[in-house]
Amino acid sequence: MAFAVSSIMLFVLLFLLALSATSQPYRNVTFGSSLTANNANSTWLSPSGEFAFGFQQIIQGGYLLAIWFNKIPERTIVWSANRDNLVQEGSKVQLFADGRFELSDPRGQQIWAATLSRVGLTYGAMLDTGNFVLANNSSVVLWQSFDEPTDTLLPTQTMNQDGRLVSSFSETNYSRGRFLFTLQTDGNLVSYTRNFPTDDVIFAYWSTQTLGSGFQVIFNQSGYIFLVAKNGSLLNYVASNAASTSQFYQRAILEYDGVLRHYVYPKSANSAGGRAMAWSTMDFIPSNICMRITQSTGSGACGFNSFCSLGTDQMPNCDCPVGYSVVDPNDRMSGCQPKFAPQNCDEEAHETDLFSFTEMPNTDWPLSDYAYFKQVREDWCRQVCLDDCFCAVAIYRDGNCWKKKYPLSNGRVDSSVGGKALIKIRKNNATTHSSGSKKGNRSTLIVTGSVFLGSSMLLNLLLLSCLLLYVLCFNQQKSRRLQPNQVLPGPNIRRFGFKKLQEATNGFKEELGRGAYSTVYKGIVKNDNIENVVAVKKLHKMATEGEQEFKAEVSSISRTNHKNLVQLLGYCDEGQNRLLVYEFMSNGSLSNFLFQSSRPNWYKRLQIAFATARGLCYLHEECNNQIIHCDIKPQNILLDESFTAKISDFGIAKLLKPDQSRTTTGIRGTKGYVAPEWFRNLPVTSKVDVYSFGILFLELICCRKNFERDVEVETEMILADFAYDCYKDGTLHLLVANDEEALNDKRFDKFVMIAIWCIQEDPALRPTMKRVVQLMEGSVEVPIPPDPASSITSM
Repeated sequence: MAFAVSSIMLFVLLFLLALSATSQPYRNVTFGSSLTANNANSTWLSPSGEFAFGFQQIIQGGYLLAIWFNKIPERTIVWSANRDNLVQEGSKVQLFADGRFELSDPRGQQIWAATLSRVGLTYGAMLDTGNFVLANNSSVVLWQSFDEPTDTLLPTQTMNQDGRLVSSFSETNYSRGRFLFTLQTDGNLVSYTRNFPTDDVIFAYWSTQTLGSGFQVIFNQSGYIFLVAKNGSLLNYVASNAASTSQFYQRAILEYDGVLRHYVYPKSANSAGGRAMAWSTMDFIPSNICMRITQSTGSGACGFNSFCSLGTDQMPNCDCPVGYSVVDPNDRMSGCQPKFAPQNCDEEAHETDLFSFTEMPNTDWPLSDYAYFKQVREDWCRQVCLDDCFCAVAIYRDGNCWKKKYPLSNGRVDSSVGGKALIKIRKNNATTHSSGSKKGNRSTLIVTGSVFLGSSMLLNLLLLSCLLLYVLCFNQQKSRRLQPNQVLPGPNIRRFGFKKLQEATNGFKEELGRGAYSTVYKGIVKNDNIENVVAVKKLHKMATEGEQEFKAEVSSISRTNHKNLVQLLGYCDEGQNRLLVYEFMSNGSLSNFLFQSSRPNWYKRLQIAFATARGLCYLHEECNNQIIHCDIKPQNILLDESFTAKISDFGIAKLLKPDQSRTTTGIRGTKGYVAPEWFRNLPVTSKVDVYSFGILFLELICCRKNFERDVEVETEMILADFAYDCYKDGTLHLLVANDEEALNDKRFDKFVMIAIWCIQEDPALRPTMKRVVQLMEGSVEVPIPPDPASSITSM
């Protein structure tokens, strides 16, 4: 599509575009001007009113400082300042007299600030191009939103080398997602999959192949998007279908599915020309993303165990195979999980006969295979997968057989794939069996009832009277049970009788762990004839014996839903007995994993740290009612069969008597992890968990306990003090002696700095867990931390 274009003509065009952009009338934002996030938002409009700068409410109580198309009903966002950190109502953006332009939360803490190229700021303005600028008295632009795009480019906007667009996470979640579009410093324009949530890239799935020549991406006034060389010659079209900017609003956006699309929207019914008054696609790259991504790590175009297919509208669809369900119904790219119990690898189980295959033609999950057989029959391929408990899918194509195991990645359905996928599922899953049993029981009741009712008219009348009496009594009891003020646990929480849990645990025989206020036992409960291993926590001393209070707290815990929290399955409140039933975590606690004889892998330790941080962020920021854990420590971080970290015992603090789980009077938590404010009679906030996480993070980084008596140097006994001394002296390598993986990770210093911020003695200095996650992911720069015992201005 590339063709030669006169360098002189292109430079003249660029000059005219720049002239037209700078000659627009400014609607100035003067010193002291501010906008506040609330339900009756005020905005700063461009002269024509086509663009607005201000706050948009994204979720209940969460606002985005953004620029959007203001004259269309969709109010489509084209730029945002705080996409990874929504602010609360009452947050403010302000132009200060000293030349600062900042976004701050209701407490005055800075969330975002424009970085100016030079001093002398005097005003800001929202332009009709969709560009928000900060300028001096001479109208020299000191900062502009066009230089810091999020996921969108607009007409007259250019992207220079090292410029980038990062997709949103989903259609409704504007935080940074899984895909990157960037003009590299080597001149190549590339689309990558990101190693989410970090900034590393995994796989280049589209490229202009312009290494050494690409200089600038231009979205011109005529609606073309193209890549030019330094001398102005055209190298490649990114979007070659144009539309008039006088008749159509336009944008190019890297969407959450990884496709860069050029959209247009009619400015009036007359200019629509038969088009609907909505955004319509003019161009997009790549043409079929399902077939373009084949990466060795990561899930591919869609989530793990799902498959990607191109719809009739050329949009990629992410779907689950038969027998699977989507992990997160709100995120179609979250992947799929089997709805049936996996095949038992125990030879005595003899489960081969319990599984069969569903077929999907032209389907494959490339690079997920672990075995390959040439020139075999299809029935042989089926049987070899059926006999292998690790085999989840077999691919049979052209006489060849591939065996694949979980998780399946790079799933795609396309006519060019050929062959077929044989997906192994359980023959009679629990749902079918259960419904069949219920149907059989119902049939039996009908037959039995018919026999009795047909015996005599008198018996019929008697039975009818008894039935009416029963229905009346049942409805009265039901109405009494379901009073509107009654507290009910979450919909998926099961209430157990004490005897049932006693049987499930074989008389509370196998103890998994013991604490100051509870003992945990291993148990097996049946649900629709499927046996599930569970952990039963028997609470010893409760804060109240009242049924409603206990259920209220159980309800709060049960309504949490996050992959890094241990799931509550049920409870028991029979008599004086108070028990909680949790999912079983087969790899035990982080304490056992971390402090063993051999040092765990550095990257596995980091995964655990990230998972714990995200779980705490959810408890603090995303629950309907904020939950403060009060006892974050390695013993309360549990690991499942794949060593995914999950926080346990959250919300338990409210269920305990005041003298439970203390180190000293009035203090909850565990010695070594307790925040200093517990000792100072200060209000306890979520920052106590941030402090505990900081200690835990240091333990994960250094792979040692927070206090070790048997050390050669006395100053190394307390890990927090030792870490800060090493940071201050520039000897951080001493923290991880002989750990080459840690020392070779360029993020190592940054992680230690984050931990030091978390363990500041002044709670106001500690970041929130949401900010901690952002610092860890690299979306926010880590400032230099002060001495934990100091009182320097907070982050």
